[in-house]
Amino acid sequence: MQRIAIFVDVQNIYYTTRQAYGRQFNYRRFWQHINHQGDITLANAYAIDKGDQQQQKFQSALKHIGFDVKLKPYIQRSDGSAKGDWDVGITIDLLEAAETVDTIILLSGDGDFDLLLKKVNEKYGCKTEVYGVAELTANSLVNACQIFHKIDDSLLQ
Repeated sequence: MQRIAIFVDVQNIYYTTRQAYGRQFNYRRFWQHINHQGDITLANAYAIDKGDQQQQKFQSALKHIGFDVKLKPYIQRSDGSAKGDWDVGITIDLLEAAETVDTIILLSGDGDFDLLLKKVNEKYGCKTEVYGVAELTANSLVNACQIFHKIDDSLLQ
């Protein structure tokens, strides 16, 4: 039985599916699909906490599905820009999990993760898979993983 760890860059998936399809990602359907492939030993969803009631409802739904939801506060800068980046947190958790699983699944289109996926494959021999919106996923990330899954209608609400 394959031991699987899932890491979700929630903001990236939300904005890319909305931009490309005008729809939301179906986390329940995704979970069911992955659950048939092996034992999900870890499933982290990384999100920003704005204290918004709709967001809290969504985060509760993720927890109900089986995800451990990790939150960072939303930071509004004085210049009007916002910060809410989970790249380092995802990287640390993914590196720690790589020692104990067979497959790493990352949901993101962010090219910043390309070196990370190469490293866990080389150092730990983990199979690496990425789920992302094809036209909005960095080529470097697609090339770094062993299997790239295009998010399409089958994974959308």
